[in-house]
Amino acid sequence: MKSWNQGVREMFGEISPRYDLMNTLMTFGMDRRWRRIVTRMMELPPGGLLLDIGAGTGEIAIQTLRRDPRAQIIAADLTHAMMKKGVNKTGRRVAWCGADALVLPFRDNTFDSVTAGFLVRNVPDIAAAFREQLRVLKPGGTAVCLDTSPPADTPFRGLIRNYFRVIIPCMGTLIAGNTAAYRYLPQTTNAFKTPLEIAGIMSLAGFHRVVARSFMFGTIGIVSGKKPL
Repeated sequence: MKSWNQGVREMFGEISPRYDLMNTLMTFGMDRRWRRIVTRMMELPPGGLLLDIGAGTGEIAIQTLRRDPRAQIIAADLTHAMMKKGVNKTGRRVAWCGADALVLPFRDNTFDSVTAGFLVRNVPDIAAAFREQLRVLKPGGTAVCLDTSPPADTPFRGLIRNYFRVIIPCMGTLIAGNTAAYRYLPQTTNAFKTPLEIAGIMSLAGFHRVVARSFMFGTIGIVSGKKPL
């Protein structure tokens, strides 16, 4: 039986060649805007040290450097193929390392900010992931979680669910050559937490001043919290 991280590593390794393109197409190009919002909400001080966990191909790191070219960034991920693409995009401006979100290989009180983009939906213990982020943050530091969430109860809910169930797997087949992965992603979205529920988990993990925001008819949530001083 595969461990959770082995299964995630294999799946994201398979879709890494078209991962960025699929994200752009699935979100109608809005994914870049959401990452820019993350860079504002992380409150990274000038030249500060950021950990981007579940960094994928480094898009949050790139947006952070556009905002502050002096930022120091460690990008961590489970998937070698994703990190290889990230290294090609970021060069020496970002340090890359393999890391498990539930057992981060960093000392306590190290980072000014921690970000996690489209990560926590894939971990088996969300609270444990947030406790690790809290541990490695400096007092007063900020963690920001960007992830998908079930469609909100709006007149568009049925249409959005059909988009997840039918259109995204078709796109995954035609563009990424992987139907299974792009069935998994919508399924985990529909079974995932709302931004307010994620905010509650962050609070219970020890964060305070937790803020939750929703986008794209409730299908995207950005939640931030601060480590107490």
